Amino acid sequence: MDQSNRYADLTLKEEDLLRGGRHILCAYRMKPKAGNRYLEAAAHFAAESSTGTNVDVATTDDFTRGVDALVYHIDEASEDMRIAYPLELFDRNLIDGRMMMVSFLTLTIGNNQGMGDLEYAKLIDFHMPPRAIQLFDGPAKNIADLWRILGRPIEHGGYIAGTIIKPKLGLRPEPFARAAYEFWLGGDFIKNDEPQGNQVFAPLKQTIRLVYDAMKRAMDETGQAKLFSMNITADDHFEMCARADFALEAFGPDADKLAFLVDGYVGGPGAVTTARRQYPAQFLHYHRAGHGAVTSPSSKRGYTAYVLAKMARLQGASGIHVGTMGYGKMEGDRDDRASAYIIERDAYQGPIYHQEWYGMKATTPIISGGMNALRLPGFFENLGHGDVIGTAGGGSYGHLDGAAAGAKSLAQAYECWKQNAEPLAWARHHQEFARAFVSFPRDADLYYPGWRQILGVAA
Repeated sequence: MDQSNRYADLTLKEEDLLRGGRHILCAYRMKPKAGNRYLEAAAHFAAESSTGTNVDVATTDDFTRGVDALVYHIDEASEDMRIAYPLELFDRNLIDGRMMMVSFLTLTIGNNQGMGDLEYAKLIDFHMPPRAIQLFDGPAKNIADLWRILGRPIEHGGYIAGTIIKPKLGLRPEPFARAAYEFWLGGDFIKNDEPQGNQVFAPLKQTIRLVYDAMKRAMDETGQAKLFSMNITADDHFEMCARADFALEAFGPDADKLAFLVDGYVGGPGAVTTARRQYPAQFLHYHRAGHGAVTSPSSKRGYTAYVLAKMARLQGASGIHVGTMGYGKMEGDRDDRASAYIIERDAYQGPIYHQEWYGMKATTPIISGGMNALRLPGFFENLGHGDVIGTAGGGSYGHLDGAAAGAKSLAQAYECWKQNAEPLAWARHHQEFARAFVSFPRDADLYYPGWRQILGVAA
């Protein structure tokens, strides 16, 4: 059934929709299946996203037609389809009238992803008007709060050297805590890896008590504050709160140094919002485990990593992993820095839409996945700044002189870039950074040819 007369209006101008502020605009990369006309498939997509069905029904009235989602732009050659969704379509909380991410996702990438006349449709950008921005939580805490705890300036306080306890699974409580202590002697921030929780060989209550003891000893020895991001992800929000409440009690007077990690993709918006609203005094660490199933460039459906980052800021993530932009082990390239820029700036021009955040607190980019000290200078140069949290697991525990030296090498790599120093010259006067070349020789060969001769290292 051709529904383009109702669910498409190509006379609408994007600038008028943006100025009006009554719609959430969504841009998709869409291709219909062979034999289907582009506008007809686009209108079917919009109908399924809003008020439509496959037949005309007697229950439709004039008001219902007034909240139709409308296709307002198509370009078949570039597979560009854009839809305007009236704000009234989206579900709102009973308790406080606020908007919810589950409703946004249900409408914009819900049943329409499985339409029989579509080859694919991937959400590549969306625009939130001022009223919608007001109705999402946004972050309560971000990197400025961590800089304050670490005794740094709250503007441009720089790189926070972090790690992930390795191996990610298989450590009992005592070796887990010992690994944390060793890193904290040189570094700032430790996160649970995403599978770590309450395994039978590492009961959470025992592990967390030992981790806090390790933190206190490291702070006493170094005279510096330390940070720990604990995974509280669970199916049940009561379980999440039980884990969080126990950890807050265990950390006691140092509870401000405790962040809560939530696997936001597999746990879903409900898990993120539970953590954001129940624990606004804690840094909310959004981990993207599983996101590549839909955000990978090889996936034709779902949404992009850029869209995921933007949604995370709306939900209230204090920080979210944004990939390594081609410098680490994960899929990505240098242009992926857009995922960092959209969450850390008050305005940014995305792939389609210019987004203003109207003062919503920024979300912190978290860099993780195969990073080490040798890769960091190039990464910072590409990003243009070092105001991020880095969590280098192998890059810390793989350092030949131990985790503390690995942590120091990361901080020295940041200082190298900040001082605009030549890395091999810098290495001559910074032992831990120099030893990173021997620790990660393949990366050294790749990024710094001739390093052995310059640093006097035998082949």
